[in-house]
Formats: sequence, structure tokens, C-alpha cells
Amino acid sequence: MPGKLVLVGAGPGDPELLTVRAARALSEADVVLKDRLVPDAVVERYVPEDAKVVDVGKRPGGRGWTQEEINELIVREGKRGKTVVRLKSGDPLIFGRGAEELEVALEHGLEVEVVPGVTSATGVPSALGLPLTHRRYASSFVVATGHEDPSKEEPRVDFEELARAADTLVVLMGARRLREIARDVRRAIGDAPMAIIERGTTEEERVRVCRLSDAEEGRVRAEPPAVIVIGEVVKWWSEVVGNGKVEG
Repeated sequence: MPGKLVLVGAGPGDPELLTVRAARALSEADVVLKDRLVPDAVVERYVPEDAKVVDVGKRPGGRGWTQEEINELIVREGKRGKTVVRLKSGDPLIFGRGAEELEVALEHGLEVEVVPGVTSATGVPSALGLPLTHRRYASSFVVATGHEDPSKEEPRVDFEELARAADTLVVLMGARRLREIARDVRRAIGDAPMAIIERGTTEEERVRVCRLSDAEEGRVRAEPPAVIVIGEVVKWWSEVVGNGKVEG
């Protein structure tokens, strides 16, 4: 009988933010295909010792496993009747290739299940007490990727339009394009406050608050993985919750 693919979200970083259902799925796995940003502690804590664990995480510069190789491994192990857990950081269907893996599994007759995860877009700011909405300052938020598929003929993310459309803008995978993103958003809404949260919810977390102009002019940089939050909620958080801190 064909096996099963379970797409599992590991949450934003802290292993304790894994959901109960995700922990159960890992405990039932025959094969775990782990992304680079998933903490080793998640595997050590929940995956059976006799399960096969493969780190298929992609590395900066395109090194590591290709998506085609990952898809082939899912199908090969699934056709052997195995339960394959594809373990991804955050939520498995937000800014990843989870939808493509889901499609491949279905095309080859595998059973499929999706276990949602806490996406870093909301989980990382919330863990700091940084709200994306606030009754006085923000009634809407939008989430965008700062790293689009390079094979696209032209980019689809218009940061100027997004900044105008919502009160709070959250950018994932935007560390390498911080200056460009800050420039585009500043054109739309002026010199708004920005929070840069690197390695959120982990012991290595680092938080900085600045203005868009600081990022645009290169006075502030970001190292991945980072969640970027832009809007008046950042000013509120810095004054009320963060006690005006610039770095932590």
C-alpha cells in the first residue's frame, strides 16, 4: 500500500512552540525530511530512534538539496509504504515549497495530511508582545516575502502598494534586501518605525528598532533568519513593552 506524506510546521524557532498534533505526527514517522531552520531539539525530543532523519535544508547560495531531489525522496519513501514527515519551520504552507510537495505526493497516489504550524510572521512578534494590530494604531496587517522565485519574469511583490494597503507590514526572508525594501516602503508612507527580529523565539534572538531611513542608508543591517515589522505598532511596542530598547 502507498504510504503517507505529512507536512508538519515546527513553529517559529522555540521547540516548545511545536503543536501537540505536530509532536504526535513526528512520533509516528518512519522518515523525517527536516529543513535547515528546524531546531535539532525538535527531532531529538519527538522523533523515534529507529526513524530515518534526513536534513534536506537548502543553504544560502543554492547549495544543498534541490526541490526536485526532495520531491523524488518523498515519492520513493512513500511508495515503500512509509509515513514521511516533511518538517518545516513556521507553517508548512506559508512561503515554502509545501504546496509543490503536496501536489507531487497526490500525483503519485500518496495519502496526504497537513499539520499547521505557528508562522514566524505572527509568532515571533507576538512572543515579544509586539502586536501586529492595535485598536488605536493598526486595524490591518499584510505579510510579504522579501525573496521571490528568481525564475519569475518580474517580481510580484510591490512594497509601496503593500505599505499603502495595510497599517502594519511584515516581511519574511527580507534580510538580504533590507535597504531596497526600506526604500520602497519609505516612498509610500514616509520614515516609519521598523523592528528587525533575528532568530526570533530562540536563545540567540536579537531585536533592533530603527526608522526606515536607518535601514535604507545602511546604518542598520539584518542577518537571516529575520522577521521585519514596519508600522506605528513598532513605536508603541518600543515605548510601552520594549522600554525603548534598541537591541536585545
